[in-house]
Amino acid sequence: MSIFSGWSQRVKREGAARDGLVHISRRFAVGLLVAAALTSSFAVETKAADNELQRILAPSGKLRAGLYTGTPTSYLPSQSGDPKGVGYELGKALAQRLGVPYEPVVFPKNADVLDAVKTGKVDVAFTNASPARAKEMDFAQPYLQIELGYLVPQGSKVSSIDTVDTKGNRIGVTLGSSSEGELSHDLHDAELVRAATFPIAIEMLKKGQLDAFATNKAALFELSDKIEGSRVLDGHWGYERHAIAIPKGRDAGRDFVRKFTADVMANGLVAGAMERAGLRGAQVAAAK
Repeated sequence: MSIFSGWSQRVKREGAARDGLVHISRRFAVGLLVAAALTSSFAVETKAADNELQRILAPSGKLRAGLYTGTPTSYLPSQSGDPKGVGYELGKALAQRLGVPYEPVVFPKNADVLDAVKTGKVDVAFTNASPARAKEMDFAQPYLQIELGYLVPQGSKVSSIDTVDTKGNRIGVTLGSSSEGELSHDLHDAELVRAATFPIAIEMLKKGQLDAFATNKAALFELSDKIEGSRVLDGHWGYERHAIAIPKGRDAGRDFVRKFTADVMANGLVAGAMERAGLRGAQVAAAK
């Protein structure tokens, strides 16, 4: 073989090798471009999904949380620092998880909150998930279970839970509450007296216009602290199971709210909020 012939074959081999490397490099580059395109597409889809959830659960651009004052299950104003309340804290955490500003909307009574949920004036509420309410709004699983009981003022003729339903007894309830709905069927001899708000009920108890007041024990203990000589009766006549409520028609956001509920029950946020608000007569609901 001549020197020229050997050199020629070597050049061909090196050229083929270079062509192969170029081909591989081109394939690698194309692969990177495809991967980058897929990653970009995935990122856009993920962001779009987040934006869609925000649009569904917080259509105003803020998470409007319906709360009512005077109970540690919902909202307790503070003279210094942030308000307290399980509902207030859960709303704040839900807004952070959703990635939108938090807007607490505080009402004087729970009936106003329920109306606001039904009309879409608020985006979430934290309330008793009764069967009647479930017809008008959608609930996630319960995060809190609370005993229902009675508060009696000093000198009341109602001495025990067994003597509540007696002719001549005046039993107070908050207008539009689930307690009103249940006791209007369960009490047969006692008179049911409606109070518009907790402060009005307190005044009625102080003035001797009520022999007992019925609601969940979390609220009853708070009321008792404001009425000297009053006490919460032993025993209970039922339970409230509080859950996050959203307006009807936002079905695509329910899984997000259910996952959030499971997370805050498991990571201690519900228990911590209960402790910070001084919530009594309640416990974290069993996980579902």
